Amino acid sequence: MKKYRLFILVGFLLINVACKESNKSPEESKSSSATIDNLAISRIDSTLKSFVDSGKIAGVSALIYEKNEEVYYNAFGYADREMKKPMDRNTIVQIYSMTKPITGTALMTLFEDGAFELDDPVSKYAPEFANIKVYEGEDASGNPVLTDPKRSMTIRDLTRHTAGFGRNADIPGLGKLIKEADALNRNNTLEEMAQKMSETPLYFHPGEQWEYGPCVDVQAFMVERISGQPYGEYVRENVLDPLGMKETRYYVPQNDRDRFSAMYLQDDNGVLSQLPNEESKTDYFNHWPLTRGGSGLTSTLDNYMRFALMMVNEGTLDSVTILKPETVKLMSTNHLDDSIEKRSFLPSKGQVGFGIDFAVRLRPPVSVEENNGIVGEFFWDGAASTLFWIDPVNKLTAVLFVQLFPYDQIGLHKSFRDAVYGPYKADQH
Repeated sequence: MKKYRLFILVGFLLINVACKESNKSPEESKSSSATIDNLAISRIDSTLKSFVDSGKIAGVSALIYEKNEEVYYNAFGYADREMKKPMDRNTIVQIYSMTKPITGTALMTLFEDGAFELDDPVSKYAPEFANIKVYEGEDASGNPVLTDPKRSMTIRDLTRHTAGFGRNADIPGLGKLIKEADALNRNNTLEEMAQKMSETPLYFHPGEQWEYGPCVDVQAFMVERISGQPYGEYVRENVLDPLGMKETRYYVPQNDRDRFSAMYLQDDNGVLSQLPNEESKTDYFNHWPLTRGGSGLTSTLDNYMRFALMMVNEGTLDSVTILKPETVKLMSTNHLDDSIEKRSFLPSKGQVGFGIDFAVRLRPPVSVEENNGIVGEFFWDGAASTLFWIDPVNKLTAVLFVQLFPYDQIGLHKSFRDAVYGPYKADQH
């Protein structure tokens, strides 16, 4: 009899618990298997708020989707601290190198059309580059010593930053030639840019190093050359407009400028100051001849998320197909051979390789100091400390917007990643 009463009591308790669970709100009943659960939301909120409260940044916003549903949005602080304009999801920011994956996508639409192969020489489509040389130093008289490249620069080299281009004016000897060429001057057309770059020696032989630089600007030129259409028009017609990314632009019109975030600079003492608008924004207030592939776009959180969602859905969003699944897979696969040992700052991103205009995570972090992330993730960021990533394992996409120079010296990206996935635990890796 006692056992019978015990069974009834246990049954009653189980039914009671089930009833309580069924009455939970959608927020309360988030799946325990979800990456972004209530605990993660609390972590993200407190993390982002702490960076604003500490004065390290003026404002920040973040948007996360998981399994095609919005699971997180919040904004803290100001888009313009001095004018007391809050940061929000409609704030326009400068995305700098987050332009690059968009350019790579435009290029790969032509790849899908059979217009080129990745291992085709660049010079097949751009004869300007047929006679490019490699810089090997200076002779006793201070004249540059040049040699022929060991092999031709390929389009694959352009997509993975192994083409050989130098980007820094402080490279001994070569730097002054890069500075004199001034290829990325906004008054140049892409064709003029390419001509100047083809006349400037390479920093290293194609395929021998990973060196971040103007490779993606040359990709934009290649899109223009191969398609026969101005790059700005091509990317608009084949990527941005089909995805509904109307506010991802090179030019910010007058009536939208009140939403355009200010830019902030942190000095060596950690003091944050606003850069003058005439210094930080004027590149976007004019229609310049140069439509760079490696930088130059502005966007909003929701606009850029459209791009990320297309990628996590293997090239299709809302019945609009930009790329085939196999092309997205190709872009998100590591293309760097182990023989390419010199990789500039790329190792600072974690256990990564590089695909087509994306860093690609190959292994989990091996220490608490490394950036957190999921193997198979592909991502990139921007000079003003913006960040996005695509996590196909959890079908998660994240976009983080802030406007801070120099690039993330405050550990914002790592802290945000830790907040999303939870802090590093050695026994889980």
